[in-house]
Amino acid sequence: MSTANGDRSIIYSSLLYTLGFLLFLEWLYPVEDITDTGSLTIFILYALFCFAISMIQIKWWISFLLKGMGLFIVVNALFIEAKFLGVKWFSVLFGDLFTNVEALFSQQFFQFTPLFRSVLFLLLIWLMSYLLYYWFVIMKRIFLFILLTFIYIAVLDTFTVYDATLPIIRTFILGFLALGIANFMKELRKEAIHFSWLKKTTVWLVPLIVIVFLSTIIGYAAPKFESQWADPVPFIKSKAENAGMSDRGSSIQKVGYGEDDSRLGGSFVQDYTPVFQAAVTDEHYWRIETKDTYTGKGWEASDGPDYQQIANQGTSFRSMFEFENVETEKMEAMIEFQGNTSIKKLIYPYGTSQVFAAGVDYFLDPFTSSIEPRIENEAVVLDNYTISYDNPSFAINELRKADQTTNEDIENPQYTQLPDTLPERVYDLAEEITASYDNRYDKAKAIERYFSTNGFEYQTTDVPVPKANQDYVDQFLFDSKMGYCDNYSTSMVVMLRSLGIPARWTKGFTSGEMIQGEVGGANEETFDIYEVTNANAHSWVEVYFPENGWVPFEPTQGFSNLADFRTEINNDVAQQEEEMMETPDKEEDEAPKPDELPKDVDEDLASASDQSSWDFSWQSITILLLIISLLGYLIYKTRFRWKTHFILMKFRKHPDSKNYQEAYHHLMRVLEHKGLGKKTDETLREYARKIDVRYTTDEMWRLTSQFENILYHQQQNKSVPLEVTQLWKNLIKRIMA
Repeated sequence: MSTANGDRSIIYSSLLYTLGFLLFLEWLYPVEDITDTGSLTIFILYALFCFAISMIQIKWWISFLLKGMGLFIVVNALFIEAKFLGVKWFSVLFGDLFTNVEALFSQQFFQFTPLFRSVLFLLLIWLMSYLLYYWFVIMKRIFLFILLTFIYIAVLDTFTVYDATLPIIRTFILGFLALGIANFMKELRKEAIHFSWLKKTTVWLVPLIVIVFLSTIIGYAAPKFESQWADPVPFIKSKAENAGMSDRGSSIQKVGYGEDDSRLGGSFVQDYTPVFQAAVTDEHYWRIETKDTYTGKGWEASDGPDYQQIANQGTSFRSMFEFENVETEKMEAMIEFQGNTSIKKLIYPYGTSQVFAAGVDYFLDPFTSSIEPRIENEAVVLDNYTISYDNPSFAINELRKADQTTNEDIENPQYTQLPDTLPERVYDLAEEITASYDNRYDKAKAIERYFSTNGFEYQTTDVPVPKANQDYVDQFLFDSKMGYCDNYSTSMVVMLRSLGIPARWTKGFTSGEMIQGEVGGANEETFDIYEVTNANAHSWVEVYFPENGWVPFEPTQGFSNLADFRTEINNDVAQQEEEMMETPDKEEDEAPKPDELPKDVDEDLASASDQSSWDFSWQSITILLLIISLLGYLIYKTRFRWKTHFILMKFRKHPDSKNYQEAYHHLMRVLEHKGLGKKTDETLREYARKIDVRYTTDEMWRLTSQFENILYHQQQNKSVPLEVTQLWKNLIKRIMA
């Protein structure tokens, strides 16, 4: 009968732990929406693996090896292409870890590489698999974790793009089922009820399950009152805006280049960490990749990636731009990366024809125009390289001749793709803006100029995120009218496509800030040195013109198009165009430079520089004190468990009478801590019988007999039988469980 009892207990413990795992998944699901994590599937599988190992309760060292091996497998699958567990594999892994440790000690937390962040995330999953087993199965104290889960989901739903409608319902069901089962098991143990006394103990759980699901259905279906209180979020944000966070304040996003553009929107904080320095004769934008599919929420590539090796020569690179009847000027640029840059893609100017870097092959993805430099077929970050490029100069009169309906040179229909859900008023606005123009170039310029007026505002903070049923472009054009480069560039591409004009979304970096001028080079050339930081990450528009190729446009307020446009004839139309081209430049002189926007942020940072070190020190001390307090609390709460392990090790090493007496006294203290202390009028034997009845065993009686034998016969140095050690271990484990 005891075997059946144990089996039934294992079933309930496993069910409780499974509910804990499902609740833990509610902490993982939002990560995909609020971070740049590509897919959570492999992390969820690793979590399932760790929780399964913790559930079967194998030896700790076997569990450690299995979970560690699983972590290595995940890291290998995601980041490392070398032979698994080979010398090069460990070299890549430890090299990356050492780099990130340096960033950690230099407090450059945003320089952590994806590999290092993923390792930390996997270690957290590993730790949680143990902690949840301890909380749910051993201690059965699960209310705090359930409460924190509700708070976590509610905060994310309030302040981020995450929609917690269904997660809240799931958490309610899982949480109350877990609470019910945990209390059911506690009552069985507290009242010393044997499972064998119940014909069908599962029947006890049926009312719990019915009540939880019935409450959920009624609560979901019942009518709800409208909100009676005002929305507190704007108030909270206004109070938190200047709450001493300085430039280290928390935010969902930090400016810089990233690959995932599927969910655009929201605020970001500036990051002036240098990415690279470039020696050039003329400033220009630096290109990385393009996206061609607008989803209503952001950008994706229609296909791929499909990287194909290309020859390191002009025709291979220039196919990305399709320049034909375009004048170009031969130029060179030298690029040197700074710090812990982890961009494994070529950063290049328009018209790139050749790259000079020893032993490197180049692979082009035709769907995104991104180029991967590879060494031995492994993508790498180049320390430095030189680019030869043909800087284009676009003739405005030639661009005006491109008939809007002539798209035969475009093979990819994705360049005019738009989602079916795009609101009709976006089409109407594009028609209204361009109604007075009859050619592609003037239509593009009209849309580009539209954003410089009409109430639009460049802003990186308090930028709203579109709701679940709201289009990203529609929300920017008609509701918020505030945002940064992603808002402006995406809106222009979408409006151009609504007119049937092929356009694509491009991202990379602006020219940066010149830090040194007229540096001597070969052939008596002089170069200007520009420093490009994460704050220079940018997106803009490219429009296709037959027989001219892809031409860049810049709709974002405060930014000027650095591409070269020229007029070849001096007539009234050309003169008007030249004036139109000069006007933004004059406005640009008055407007802050791209990497200075917004200006008041720089002034605030400068004025706060004297206090920044103290602010960080104060925050560090606070965090350190919190960590020490938490560790102290955990050590205090688990003091009996740790001391039990210590006494058991000591007892096993020296199983003599002296150590046995210490172990017996510790057992008495544990019982007292559990509310089962010995009364003053009880003898040891009476007390032992009471404990045996409570736990349905005879172990306390046998341990007490051994203790009295040692005590009354004064056998201080006599060895204690191994059986007694096992009895003590079994009983104290049962009590502490």
